[in-house]
Amino acid sequence: MAADLLGPAEIRELAARLGVAPTKKLGQNFVHDPNTVRRIVTAAGLTPEDVALEVGPGLGSLTLALLPAAAHVHAVEIDAALAAALPETAGRHAAPYADRLRVHHADALRVRAADLADPAPTALVANLPYNVAVPVVLHLLAELPTLRHGLVMVQKEVADRLTAGPGSKVYGIPSVKLAWYARARPAGRVPPNVFWPVPNVDSGLVAFTRREPSRSDVPRERVFAVVDAAFAQRRKTLRAALAGWAGGADRAAAALTAAGVDPGARGESLTVEQFAAVAASAPTGTPDAQ
Repeated sequence: MAADLLGPAEIRELAARLGVAPTKKLGQNFVHDPNTVRRIVTAAGLTPEDVALEVGPGLGSLTLALLPAAAHVHAVEIDAALAAALPETAGRHAAPYADRLRVHHADALRVRAADLADPAPTALVANLPYNVAVPVVLHLLAELPTLRHGLVMVQKEVADRLTAGPGSKVYGIPSVKLAWYARARPAGRVPPNVFWPVPNVDSGLVAFTRREPSRSDVPRERVFAVVDAAFAQRRKTLRAALAGWAGGADRAAAALTAAGVDPGARGESLTVEQFAAVAASAPTGTPDAQ
C-alpha cells in the first residue's frame, strides 16, 4: 500500500495550518510534486531492510514516500514547528507505516551516531538544504559508518562538484572528500517548478555507494589536510600550494616525489588515492602527521 503523497494544494494547506513559511536562512524549498518524490525513492534503490535517514524533511513530502519503502525512517529536522508536525502528517497520510518514523529535532551538522541508533541508518535519502548540503553529507558519512548508500538532491552546481572527476574544472574539495568515502555519480536533474518556493536554479540528484578508503593506513584528517591545502591555491603547482602544509616548498616536493606525484602538477589532476599517497609521505611535523 502506497502513502497518500502531498501535492501543491496539500503543501500550501499544511503550511498555512502550521503557520510555516519557507526561509532562506534554513535553505528551505519544499517539494510539492509526487512524481518527483517517487522518482527519488526509486532511484535511491532502497530495500525493505534499509533504515533511511532523511535530513530536512520539512512538511513531509519525501518522508511519506520513504515510509512504505524502508524498515525505519530517521527524520532530522532543525525547525521545531516542522519537527513537531511531522508525526501527525505521517499518521494522516501514511497511517499503516507511521510507526516506522522517528523524528529528531536537531541540527544535522551536530547529530552523532548515538542519536540515531537502534536501528542505525543504512541509507541517506534527502532533499538537502542548499546552504549546508556538502558539509551535511560529509559529516554524516564520517559520523555514521553504517551508511552504505544514498541519494541526495542538491543544487545542480553542487551536484556537479560532488560527482566531478580529476581534470574537471569543477573538481575540488567536495569531489575529493566525497570520493574518500564513496563512489558517487549524477542521477538526474530536477527542475525548479517542483519546489515551493521556486528556486532560481536547477537541482541535481547525487547517488553514492560507500567504499572502504584505498589507504586504511593514512588517517582521514591527514589526507583532508593535504586536500584543503592543495585547493586553497588551486592555480599554483602542488609544490607551491603544499609548501605551507609541508613546511617549505622543497619538503613538499620531496613528499610529492615520494608519492609518485609530479611536484609541478596541480591539485585538480590528482585522484583521492594520490592525495592519500602524498599524505602518507608527509614530512614529520606536518598537520595530522605527528
